[in-house]
Amino acid sequence: MSSTKILILYVTKETSVKFSKIKIMDLTQPRWSQDTYAGRAKHFFTVTNPLNVLLSKKDLEDARSLYMRARNKEKLPEGVNEDDLWQAKYRYESAYHPDTKEKMFILGRMSAQVPMNMTITGCMLTFYRTAPAVIFWQWINQSFNAIVNYTNRSGDAPISTQRLLTSYVCATTGAVGTALTLNNLTKKLPSLVGRYVPFAAVAAANCINIPLMRSRELTSGIPVLSDSGERVGESKNAAKKAIIQVTFSRIGMALPGMAIPPLVMNRLAKGNFLKRYPWMNAPIQVGIVGFCLAFATPLCCALFPQMSSIAVSKLEPELQKKIEENGLNVDTVYFNKGL
Repeated sequence: MSSTKILILYVTKETSVKFSKIKIMDLTQPRWSQDTYAGRAKHFFTVTNPLNVLLSKKDLEDARSLYMRARNKEKLPEGVNEDDLWQAKYRYESAYHPDTKEKMFILGRMSAQVPMNMTITGCMLTFYRTAPAVIFWQWINQSFNAIVNYTNRSGDAPISTQRLLTSYVCATTGAVGTALTLNNLTKKLPSLVGRYVPFAAVAAANCINIPLMRSRELTSGIPVLSDSGERVGESKNAAKKAIIQVTFSRIGMALPGMAIPPLVMNRLAKGNFLKRYPWMNAPIQVGIVGFCLAFATPLCCALFPQMSSIAVSKLEPELQKKIEENGLNVDTVYFNKGL
């Protein structure tokens, strides 16, 4: 997707020779090409960097101020270079919603995914044998997922409290029901099979939680843009595509962190280490999950472009007619799929 370029001009001083060097940057686009998976992966490794969670209010405000000054083509502070501008852009985008421009709740930011999910997932994989433990940790997980899904929704339309509560209750019920049912069915099977019950519950809950949390998008549509960035309308079909992509990415995000640790822990359980130090069970699982998530989170976010596309021919007939009446000669439109 192309867009109107914003040209950032600044002067770098040389110590021996006095001259101006003009740099041209387009801060409306990611630093790396989003047409390739490698470029999207580099982009999301930066966006989901857990260190961004540690940024202070002042750090974020400074980043926002510098980024906005650059976008508005205002005079920049002396000494600002290209790397400073890219850092400001990514700090800003890690904390502010792309559509509403509001600062996102810290636990809902993608930079909080690794530290939060490694703790919750590690505990789900450790405490999966008893019904009270299953109910508690699935509830904690779905509470966190609800925060993430709401925070990273697509579009700028608010979600009603009733819709928010409905999706939260349904997803939590689905996850707990799946986990308890599978726990009963796998009691007589090898212990390794039982260790995968939490992943099945999480996958089922994602299929419930994300569509419900974003159900308003399915009924009202999400903004779709031309390749020049002009808003041409709202599309329900684009919303369906966005939600499918995000659901697939979220399940893929959870897979390594919930598939690899059971194999490792099952092997360790047969040795003497965990028998001598049973309290190490949870810390080891949390550490393994954290390592997996550090890579799985950005790599799965990068599976689909953030600004996904849909052919105009696949839009609703009324929207196709509107585009034609407005004289827009476009075959493809773009939308923010959310995260």
